[in-house]
Amino acid sequence: MSGIDDDAVRGGDDLADVDERLDELIHRADLDGLVRLIDDRTASRDWPGLRRCRDRARQAVVTGRQVWPAATLAEYRLALVAPAEWAAGVIDDDAGRFTIGPLSEVIAQHHTFVELAPHVSGPAASLIAHERALRGEDVTTAVGRLPNALELPYGVADWEPAYPLATYSDDGVDAPAPPLPDPAGMLRDATTAPAERLDDPPVELAVRQLLEAWTARSNGRAEMASVVGDAGSALHALGLTRSSLTPLSLSDAMAWLAWAGASGGAHGRRRGAALGRFGALWTLATLLDVVDEWPVPLDELGELAGDLCWYWWDAGEPATGWRLQLAIEDRAEGIAWAISARDDA
Repeated sequence: MSGIDDDAVRGGDDLADVDERLDELIHRADLDGLVRLIDDRTASRDWPGLRRCRDRARQAVVTGRQVWPAATLAEYRLALVAPAEWAAGVIDDDAGRFTIGPLSEVIAQHHTFVELAPHVSGPAASLIAHERALRGEDVTTAVGRLPNALELPYGVADWEPAYPLATYSDDGVDAPAPPLPDPAGMLRDATTAPAERLDDPPVELAVRQLLEAWTARSNGRAEMASVVGDAGSALHALGLTRSSLTPLSLSDAMAWLAWAGASGGAHGRRRGAALGRFGALWTLATLLDVVDEWPVPLDELGELAGDLCWYWWDAGEPATGWRLQLAIEDRAEGIAWAISARDDA
C-alpha cells in the first residue's frame, strides 16, 4: 500500500476523532458535510481517509441511509486522482454503478496500465487495458495471460480511427462527438424510390445494442432499415422523402459508431470508449455477415469493409442533442442500410 499516514496528511488530527466525524456525518446522512469531508481529504491527498469515506458510506446504504452519492464521489475521486495502488482498490464488481462513466475508463485517464497491472485482475483489468490502449499505451506485455474481456486486440489497426475519448473532471465528463462532415461534399436529394425491405436481425440487434444507453436509459429513439437497393432507398424506408448524403471514410464512420456506443446519450450513463469500440466493430461484422467467424482478425475485417460505402445523411433538421445518422451501401451485394438515432438534451 502507499504507506501514507493519516496524522501526517491531516496535520496531526487524531485518527479516531476524524473517523468519529465521518461516522457522525453518515449517521445524520449529511451529504453536504460528507462532500466537504471528501473534498478535504482529496485536497490533502489523504487516500486512506478517502477510502474509508467510500467504504463506510457504502456500508451505510445497507442500513437505509441514502449516502450513496458520497460513496460514489469518493470512489470516483480515488479512481481519477489517487496513486495507482489506491485507485485500483476501488475497481470491483459493484464499483462505479452510479458514477458518470465506468471506473475502468476514469482510472485509465491518469494511470498507465503498467502502474495498475499489479493491483487489478479479471475482466475489469482487461477493460482498463483496452482503455489504455485506446490512449496510445502499448499494453501487450503488461496484460500477460490476462483474459481478454472483449475478444479484441489491445492494439488499434491502421484502418481504425483515433477513437473519440472522454475527459473526466470534478465538473463531469467531456465527450464530444466527432466533427460533422463538410456540407460542401453533400449529394443533394439523395432519397430515392421505395425498395424491398430486408429482414436483417443480426444488424438490427447490433444497432439496438450499440444505442441501448440512448434508448433504454435516456429519452432517445433509434431506427434502422435494411433494403435491396442503395443508401437513398434505405433512407426512404425510414420515412425520409428528401435528404442529402455526405460520403464518409471507413475510419470516420467507425469513429461515429464508437462514439455512439460509448456515450450515454443525454441522460444515460456513459459506457466507455472500450465498449464503444467493441460495439462499432461488432456492428461492422454484422454488416459484413462475418459474426459467425468472430473474433475476426482486424486486418481481415478492414479489408472486407473496403466493399462498403458510408455516408452521413441529413434531412435539414437542426443539429441538436445527440444524433447518429449513417447510411451504408454494399454495392457488390446490392443492399443498403440506414441508421437514425437521436437523443435530445
